[in-house]
Amino acid sequence: MKAYLDIAAKILSEGTLKKNRTGVDAFAVAGAMFEHDMAAGFPLLTTKKIPYRLVASELEFFIRGITDKEWLRERNNHIWDEWCSPDMAPYGTDPASREKMKAERDLGPVYGWQWRNFGARYTAWNEAPGGGGKDQLEELVAMLKKDPESRRMLVSAWNPPDLPHMALPPCHYSFQVTVINGRLNLLWNQRSVDTALGLPFNIASYGTLLHLLAKEAGLSEGKLIGFLGDTHIYVNHVDGVREQLARSPRPLPRITTGHFTSIFDWEYTDSSVEGYDPYPAVKFDIAV
Repeated sequence: MKAYLDIAAKILSEGTLKKNRTGVDAFAVAGAMFEHDMAAGFPLLTTKKIPYRLVASELEFFIRGITDKEWLRERNNHIWDEWCSPDMAPYGTDPASREKMKAERDLGPVYGWQWRNFGARYTAWNEAPGGGGKDQLEELVAMLKKDPESRRMLVSAWNPPDLPHMALPPCHYSFQVTVINGRLNLLWNQRSVDTALGLPFNIASYGTLLHLLAKEAGLSEGKLIGFLGDTHIYVNHVDGVREQLARSPRPLPRITTGHFTSIFDWEYTDSSVEGYDPYPAVKFDIAV
């Protein structure tokens, strides 16, 4: 996707080298915007291979409001392995801390839990939410069907009282749905953007969510737009990004979803991408 590659090229040409909590310096720009029309194809990066099953299974994890990373591990998805709730094992970059974090299963009240239980009291991965709480995703779907012209269809994962208990404060912290001329658009906000490793997943994940919400409401798929904050490339990712920039993007695949009754019943194996012909994968080390 040219929109993604343009962001990466801008960071390499204009970015400022800065330090961050991971200990791995990064080149960063203050703000970028990603925009893609779903009519042009499903936004799965072709300049390196992206394993779609990991994207889709993490999205199901979010939609179901799960906070137990064992659910992901059971599906051979290890993208959350390095983190856990700081209440279970305090964050640290030293080897001993990283081992403790990896061994703990509870991620705390992250992303999907906030989507489905905003304002409720979080206790543990295997305990029911306490207090009231709002199921933001359920309310968004209901509003989408009742009043699709609404400009109030928003979901937030940024809940300040819960931030100290999350494995990671949400990087992509909110999204909004709009319907214009019968097309469903999804706009997400992201405070911290790991351009090489994370952003391709974010794009494909929100592209899938847009696809599912459009099916839920019987609407056409519109635009996917990301408002990006601290948008960066870690120094140890630069060579891999340059390799991608030297590759010519290939045609985008299509997403298909077979069995579908509701977004709340959807399983990641229900969706697949067809016609995906990417270049080989590029190895990027994760900055924890």
